[in-house]
Amino acid sequence: MNLDSLRIETDRLILRPTRAEDFEGWAALMADGEGSRHIGGPQSRAVAWRGFLSMAGAWAIQGYAMFSVIEKSTGHWIGRLGPWQPEGWPGTEVGWGLVREAWGNGYAPEGAVAAMDWAFDVLGWDEIIHCIAPDNLASQAVAHKLGSQLLRPGRMPEPFQDHPIEIWGQTREQWRKRRVRA
Repeated sequence: MNLDSLRIETDRLILRPTRAEDFEGWAALMADGEGSRHIGGPQSRAVAWRGFLSMAGAWAIQGYAMFSVIEKSTGHWIGRLGPWQPEGWPGTEVGWGLVREAWGNGYAPEGAVAAMDWAFDVLGWDEIIHCIAPDNLASQAVAHKLGSQLLRPGRMPEPFQDHPIEIWGQTREQWRKRRVRA
């Protein structure tokens, strides 16, 4: 797979692998206490840099990671979204984390549909999960729009093992049936 040419477009978004120029947006997202609350919490620039490089490294080593989300109308980096499965993760996840200014525009489900199609079709995943905090009603609504269901309680790997989560998700077969109906 050629990561330099990998680009998925939706009506309003461009999804592509992480690039160096995405760091300023990433750092701003991770510095925002409310924006980062459910994706690791607020981080200093130095800690955000290490997380940013983990995402880029996952692309290089695994051949997939969350995509950078670019808003077509502005060309701005507005978040990260897509497949994610680091060591110890509770399953093959498609997750999302967008800057607050992008909330409420339907970007998370729009991008997640494209990312889920890609994960099932290209990566060959049999199941996709979403790790969601019990109080994260907005992400639960996104998962519901995607056709995912609450599957079970779960735990994150360290250092977040003390933060309970709900695991939402669906199988490839469930996704395909829903996509045909849509």
